[in-house]
Parts: sequence; C-alpha cells; structure tokens
Amino acid sequence: MLGAALPPLLVAAERLASVVSLGVHGRRKAGMGETFWQFRRYQAEDPATAIDWRQSAKSQHLYVRQREWEAAEAVWLWRDGSPGMRFKSDFSRTTKIDRASVLCLALASLLVRGGERIALYGDGHGPATGRAPLRRIAHELIEQDPQAGGLPPDAPASSNAQFVWFSDFLSPFAEIEKSMRRLAHEGLTGHLVHIIDPAEEDFPFSGRIRFEDVPGSMRETLGRAETVHDAYRERFRAHAEALSAFARRLGWSYLAHRTDKQPELALVALYTDLGGTRAQIRRA
Repeated sequence: MLGAALPPLLVAAERLASVVSLGVHGRRKAGMGETFWQFRRYQAEDPATAIDWRQSAKSQHLYVRQREWEAAEAVWLWRDGSPGMRFKSDFSRTTKIDRASVLCLALASLLVRGGERIALYGDGHGPATGRAPLRRIAHELIEQDPQAGGLPPDAPASSNAQFVWFSDFLSPFAEIEKSMRRLAHEGLTGHLVHIIDPAEEDFPFSGRIRFEDVPGSMRETLGRAETVHDAYRERFRAHAEALSAFARRLGWSYLAHRTDKQPELALVALYTDLGGTRAQIRRA
C-alpha cells in the first residue's frame, strides 16, 4: 500500500516545486562566505576595508561587495495528521491533509534544491539535506497514525532554526497558543500554514442538515442551517484572527490557504516568508 501511495505524493510535490522554482529566487542573504552576491552602497558603519574600489570608480558613490551567507539553515516541518484533516467538502477537490502533505513536501523539495537542511519534527532524525531526507519525510507523512493529535509533540529541535506548521488549527486556541509559546521558547521562528476547506469558512448550507465529525462520534442536526450562518462565520473569523494576531506577537508568519485555491501561490508565499525578516500575515 505504501509503494502505491508514495509515488503520486512525491510526483505531485515535485511537480509543484518545479513550477514554483521557475518564479522564485533562492533564499540568499548577506553574511560570511566566499560567493559574491551583490554590490550595495557604502554606509557609515561599514569598515573602509569593505569598499570595492573598482566598482566605486565606475560611479560617484562608494560600493561594498557583499558575500552570500553559506551556512545551510535548518527548517523543521510538521503536518497535522489528526482525523479532522481528512475532511473534504463538495466544494473542494482534495482533503485538507492531502493539500497540507503536498505543500509540505513541495516546500521540502525547494529547500533541498537550495542546499537547506530539512527535518520532520518529532520523527527522531536531525536536519539534513539531499533526496534521502525528502523521501523519508514522504514515508513518515503517509505512515502517520490516522488518530494522531493535532498539535506538535514535545520533541527536541535545533535552536535558531525555522519551524513550518501545516494544520487546520481547529484545536482549542489555548492549546495551540501553549504549543506556539513552547516552540518560540526553544528558539524557533515559526510559520503557520492554515489549511481551510471552503465549506468550513463559508458555511454554504441551508435547510435541514446533519453535521458529523470525521470519526463519526459527534453529530448535530440543524432544522434550518441558515439561521446560524452569520454566527458561525463570525466565530470562525475570530478564531483565525486570534491565531494570526498571536503569530504576529511572536514574530511568526501566518498564511491562510483554502483547498479550493491553487497551491502554487501558497507555496510561493510560504517560500518567500522563510527568507523574510519580518512577520507576514496573508492569504494565498
């Protein structure tokens, strides 16, 4: 069963990564290294030895030669595998967990192509680069216990790294906040990817409707579903806004992505956020 499931997941992720890689630049930044990156205008705090006199002679300004930071960065990935992530309404072509998995692996593929080190949070392996960790992450995502919890486990992680969390974030907000505080305390810079089925946000229901959770253990029947439309949408919006506001307080990025939208824009936005210097709150 694993052999049948793995190729389509990897193929879809690699195809997505290939499309996106044509439109994004590497996550290069200034730092210690040997590879030339760019020239920039000289600033008062720069030492005189940093001036590139050959380039400066071509204009009326002084220029400094910047080199690229060559130390590979560690990026920890975590995808919510809880039962609710397997939900798919009639308004979407894919389940939340499938979209999260493809985005997770496509991001991992882009990072590996850029020489970054990746790891799946909580699987016992440290960050590494290359195809081997990419394939291992794909196996782990497929083999994950379908009854797994919706929050990251309390696992070790390298500090001063980045943490990408794919989830529908339908756990109680207090529990989500506690996990975010713990990860931030460990020195991780976080990026939340909020995976949303369109029916969860729009509540496009009317008449007599019976609602069930994915395990089928909870049921609720509404005689006129449209009567709770406004209250439901306000509560959903408030939960998402509280999540994005707390991410901003920690200096984390927040990206909301609906499964009825194309994944390319979400992947570009996420990849860009990982190379940014300030928190981003957006939809894609």
